[in-house]
Amino acid sequence: MSRRDAIALAHRHYDDGRFLAVLREAVALPTESQAPDQGPALAAYLTQFMIPALSRLGFATRLVENPQEGRGPFLIATRHEGDDLPTVLTYGHGDTVRNYPEQWREGLHPLAVTVEGERWYGRGTADNKGQHLINLGALEAVMQARGGTLGFNVKFLIEMGEEAGSPGLREVCRDEAEALASDLLIASDGPRIEASRPTMFLGSRGGYTFELIVNLREGGHHSGNWGGLLRNPGTVLASAIASLVDGRGQILLDALLPPPIPAGVRAALSDITVGGDPNAPSIDEGWGEPGLTPAERVFGWNTLEVLAFKCGDPDGPQNAVPPSAKATMQLRFVVGTDWEGLLPAIRAHLDAKGFPMVEVRATRGEVFRATRLPVEDPWVGWALASIEASTGKRPALLPNLGGSLPNDAFSEILGLPTLWVPHSYPACSQHAPDEHLLGGPTREALGLMAGLFWDLGETGPAVLAGRNAVG
Repeated sequence: MSRRDAIALAHRHYDDGRFLAVLREAVALPTESQAPDQGPALAAYLTQFMIPALSRLGFATRLVENPQEGRGPFLIATRHEGDDLPTVLTYGHGDTVRNYPEQWREGLHPLAVTVEGERWYGRGTADNKGQHLINLGALEAVMQARGGTLGFNVKFLIEMGEEAGSPGLREVCRDEAEALASDLLIASDGPRIEASRPTMFLGSRGGYTFELIVNLREGGHHSGNWGGLLRNPGTVLASAIASLVDGRGQILLDALLPPPIPAGVRAALSDITVGGDPNAPSIDEGWGEPGLTPAERVFGWNTLEVLAFKCGDPDGPQNAVPPSAKATMQLRFVVGTDWEGLLPAIRAHLDAKGFPMVEVRATRGEVFRATRLPVEDPWVGWALASIEASTGKRPALLPNLGGSLPNDAFSEILGLPTLWVPHSYPACSQHAPDEHLLGGPTREALGLMAGLFWDLGETGPAVLAGRNAVG
């Protein structure tokens, strides 16, 4: 059978309802990693669902306990066909955010896939159960087309804690580096640039969250009697933030800025339109770094965001100067940013600006590192050509996702070139009520992934050999 046959088999997996049936089975399993005491439920997704599905395709499977106590386990699955063949690592996460069924629209439930036209509603349909199940379905189609073989080796890594910050993932990648050793990563998460355009990204922006705290005294004091005499922590904190980022969203502290956008990154972003989906919010003109396109601002630059700000009692304000104020800030950053020097730089800046009373401290969450495979890497052109051949569409190339993923576990710890092919779209409501996957792009994704995996067995060895010869 041929490449065309493999794509047709992948499409048939959608057309005959098998993919929907598999997705329903996966979504029905509650896997809320952000809720307490979910260990057994998280493990059940791997033992009751993923292991049987992978074993049926000839994968050897092994559960790996999380090195962080109380966190969900990992699954490593391997199908080895030959020592001289390329090996691809693919990744997904079976955990989801909280379900909150009472927040979903009437007629929908997070643990049941409800089909309404193109929209398939259910928690995890887009993030991330549906995405790694598309890739598994594509692998099965290639195996059928090749008479039971793939033509390359595959390793699957499924984690159950991505929505909780991927606790233990980096330790597992270090401890299991030999078991996970591969030639490249091909995985799926996040959204396409728009629903109708196949997309590939090569890494992600990093994310560093920190707090600014002003704690001046015990208790509030009457604003009439003491206003103008006591320093107001809300005013101090707002002014401190305004010294870091101005009222148009432009970062003012050089230490928070990235290096200039590389020419290859700028070229890749030249045909990217952000916010074209009809359900997307309108982009605010004049916001962010001046002189950049919207695509460059979100995929090629850093942004400093105020995630939360509290002073006094917002729901019941008193006629008093409050004693304290607190803001949670986040820097989304690209490759080349000195994120490890972030807090000292902010401390020095605030001191110089007359804000020694503002405390700066990191939050307890995991820091997502910024990663980006060079757009000139041979695997990039190979994958783009494969996707275009399968879909007849020119895919969008994002040097990195605007959001954050634990890609550094693969690019830095395992040393892999990383190709991410997302199957969702920007308005999928991931992390929100009424999360959904779109039917048409799902069918297309099954076919393009089958084409990509087919090509890995056909032309992948030559790309790998050429890359190794240069490197």
